[in-house]
This record gives sequence, C-alpha cells and structure tokens, in this order.
Amino acid sequence: MNKNELVSALAEKTNLSKKDAEKSVNAFMDAVSDALANGDRLQLIGFGTFLIKDRPARVARNPRTGEEVRIAASKAPAFKAGKALKDRVNIPAKKKGKKK
Repeated sequence: MNKNELVSALAEKTNLSKKDAEKSVNAFMDAVSDALANGDRLQLIGFGTFLIKDRPARVARNPRTGEEVRIAASKAPAFKAGKALKDRVNIPAKKKGKKK
C-alpha cells in the first residue's frame, strides 16, 4: 500500500473527502517526524511505538576495493510493533494450518 492507497482507505472508512484524509495523513506523518526529531518516542497502545535508535560508529569494508571505511555514529528512526498488531498480522498464518 502506498500513500495514495492509504488516503483512499482512510477516506472510505471515515467518510472524509480524499482531500481531508490526505491532510490527516500528512499531519500524522508530521507529528511523528517532529516527535522523533525532538528525541521523543511516540507510543500508540495496541499498535506500536515509533522511536530513535542510536547506531554506534563502526568500520566497514568497501566490497569493490576491500578498503576499510569508517562509518560515523548516527540515529535511525525505528518502529516496534505492539502486541495487538502482531496478533492481527499473525491470524492468517494460524488459519492456514487448520483443516475444515
């Protein structure tokens, strides 16, 4: 699903116009981005948590030349799925194994 498909699904489920649904999606993405940029976590109970993970500096190797390359420490956005989301995603896998 891409952003346009998400906007269409949101508009259909909420009876909003596509224009209003797109504003909602954009506002949500801005709020998540702003929270992470400020070093905050965003926790949505039952869905998951958006957070920042620190990546330490490391030494890697260029596969073409074999030369060592130093990679600086950085921060990376991450998402940790909540239990309810994990359970919902795994329901089809449980049903596949059952015989009728």
